[in-house]
Amino acid sequence: MPARLPDFLGLGTQKGGTTTLHTLLAAHPQVFLPACKEVHYFDLNADQQPLWYAAHFAAATETQRCGDITPFYLFHPEVPERVRALLPTARMIVLLRDPVERALSQVFHAQRKGFEPLGLEQALAAEPERLASGNPYSLQKHSYVARSRYLEQLQRYEALFGPDQLLVLRSEDLFQQPEQVWKQLLAFLELDAHPLPMTLPRANAGSGEAAAVDPAIREQLRCQLAATAAGVQERYGFGWGWPSR
Repeated sequence: MPARLPDFLGLGTQKGGTTTLHTLLAAHPQVFLPACKEVHYFDLNADQQPLWYAAHFAAATETQRCGDITPFYLFHPEVPERVRALLPTARMIVLLRDPVERALSQVFHAQRKGFEPLGLEQALAAEPERLASGNPYSLQKHSYVARSRYLEQLQRYEALFGPDQLLVLRSEDLFQQPEQVWKQLLAFLELDAHPLPMTLPRANAGSGEAAAVDPAIREQLRCQLAATAAGVQERYGFGWGWPSR
């Protein structure tokens, strides 16, 4: 049997439900996902050979579709070209969460994991300088508002892949309308019908820090991300209930 490579990718976004997506798809008998959720082949391990990547899928059966769910793929600027070179026919799933709530969630996640020593306001203020430095660590760990600018990220993929290869979903719908989203996923990946788990696994959730955020910070972020919210509404037909400016 020849070496297997992914049939589909979960591109992101970080803190947008990709861990839950992984848990759901892993329960489908026609899906094979690596034991480690994030393989990071196209970003952090791009110097490795394709056989290194294929080794992660060696245990898949001939009837299973292989997937790799790594949310850094959506944001990393060099990944789309790398995916195109190795997996030109792959299907890709994108979950887009309210961009303000996603940015806040990433800050709190980074603080819990020890990636972020600064407080919320200080971390947000430091982001532009950190990213301008070109530090790869900050590109991955400190890209809070930048990762919520979805249109720029999706445009890189849409320039290289056909519309039938990209499924863009609202993260909130995964939790609020799981049966509907599950049917969309099964159809997109051409999988047989399979029951959704009785209890939807909301994995890798935060600790409720967002509830205490100063409303002024949310308002500032909504101003910064207004173009993103309006563009997503226009292009993909969904939004998050707060007006663009």
